[in-house]
Amino acid sequence: MEGMPAETRVKRLYQVWKGNNRFLCGGRLIFGPDAASLILSTLLIASPTIVFCYQVIAQILMNNRMPHKEDSNYQPSVLGYPFLLVAVVVLILDLVFLFMTSARDPGIVPRNTRAPEADEVFDVTTPSMEWIHGRTPHLRLPRTKEVIVNGHSIRVKYCETCLLYRPPRTSHCSICNNCVQKFDHHCPWVGQCIGLRNYKFFFLFVSTTTFLCIYVFTVSWLNILREKKNYGGSIWKSMTGEVVSLVLIVYTSIAVWFVGGITVFHLYLVSKSQTTYEHFRYRYDKRENPYRKGILRNFADLFFSKIPPSLNDFRSWVPDDTAFGYYPPNIGDVNISIKEKFDTELGHTEALPGYVEIISKLQNLDYSSVDGDSIDASRHEENVVNSFALPFDQESNESSRRAKVAAFDGKAEDGDKMVSNERSSEEICLTDG
Repeated sequence: MEGMPAETRVKRLYQVWKGNNRFLCGGRLIFGPDAASLILSTLLIASPTIVFCYQVIAQILMNNRMPHKEDSNYQPSVLGYPFLLVAVVVLILDLVFLFMTSARDPGIVPRNTRAPEADEVFDVTTPSMEWIHGRTPHLRLPRTKEVIVNGHSIRVKYCETCLLYRPPRTSHCSICNNCVQKFDHHCPWVGQCIGLRNYKFFFLFVSTTTFLCIYVFTVSWLNILREKKNYGGSIWKSMTGEVVSLVLIVYTSIAVWFVGGITVFHLYLVSKSQTTYEHFRYRYDKRENPYRKGILRNFADLFFSKIPPSLNDFRSWVPDDTAFGYYPPNIGDVNISIKEKFDTELGHTEALPGYVEIISKLQNLDYSSVDGDSIDASRHEENVVNSFALPFDQESNESSRRAKVAAFDGKAEDGDKMVSNERSSEEICLTDG
């Protein structure tokens, strides 16, 4: 393998990737974990459109029949080849946009194989006093730091899964288990995160779907109104006679409220240069949006700017044992250090002699025989918790206790000597007297 030692076992990056993504075509196509919903979305879009095309073809064939042409009372259908062509083209575009939204890298940030060093972080303004602990107990890094974007100070957070400070406008998707650039939301209908590299196609997808719904709805109504003359001028008879058009009207009128609402909402977000995540987190309600450039430039950036290349080459070769992100040591080992577990919860990173022994003894105590009248259970529980919350050195504490006892005994001996001396003096005085 080029660039790799012969004895090293290697795999493609997508084969060892720690996210929840699904890869096809050797890592060329990347989907989310719920990619099966893509099939449902395709059926919901393609099925009514195919039915509409079938109706148009049937009307075209009916119009070409000679008996109907000789009938003076017959009115030819409004449906024809132009309507069929528009429906087919829009459907193909809609499905292409859907696939490009779902099957591409949305802007995944590469994971680090190790946590950043402290000296790599403290060269920036870091006002936060909240430190990282929990899953990475040995790190002493601030949970947030500030970076400057277009003259504005932006606070970014540390991701304990990807072991990195997230770039501005980046968030970690809990479904895909990846940090995504310019994260908008995770769309269950496309089975993929919507981010920097596929937001344009997502916007075109929902917009095209909205147009398709409105188009089928409008043409179906035109067909019913045109066929009214063939049903004695009654609109109700025309609706019952054109059942396919009636079903399409009902279906599209329901669907357009959903996809149309999404389209209008994202038109608003693009005009404000916001993401869905930022909008619902009220990011710019109390401060200025550093990414806002005006409505025209915001739309120009969306439609005419070049999509940046992916930060990951999922077909690249990496060692088989490459680890991406943090994984606790000895995972699944029943002998994992108890001290490590409590240090993780309490945020302590220093070694504490005797700590494990104390906790082990406390865990092995049998409290079932303790009578509730002789001891207050809640007070006992509080004492146990406090012993965990205030870790100490057993040996030093024991030596301190012994020193106090020894000092107390010394004072007692001195007191006894004083009393003995006083008694001796009294006896001498009585004898002399």
